[in-house]
Amino acid sequence: MRDVIEEACPLTEVIDHVAGKWSIGVLVAAAHGPVRFTELERAINGISRRMLTLTLRKLERDGLLCRTVYPTVPPKVEYTLTAMAQELHETLRSLTDWAERHRGNIAAAQKHYDAAERQ
Repeated sequence: MRDVIEEACPLTEVIDHVAGKWSIGVLVAAAHGPVRFTELERAINGISRRMLTLTLRKLERDGLLCRTVYPTVPPKVEYTLTAMAQELHETLRSLTDWAERHRGNIAAAQKHYDAAERQ
């Protein structure tokens, strides 16, 4: 049992950091090159400015985003994925592909399970 906990612990810790809907949205939006705050705000449906700020800080702290401030007036700030985040993005794409391939099977299994529970 301890082996399972030791194996799952790093995975759980990382998923807790990156699996939130806002974090994934930021990672996907920034995957195609440098992106500015307002571009992220427009690209991520429903996110507030405060939540976007908190998410950006968290991802930067975790080493997944690089924040570059240009000395202009007004200041220009861009966010880019780090190499580690680019690798994570590829993994998220694989997971997305898996979800799309199996969405129908999962829905059918849920429908079968729910029907059996009603009987």
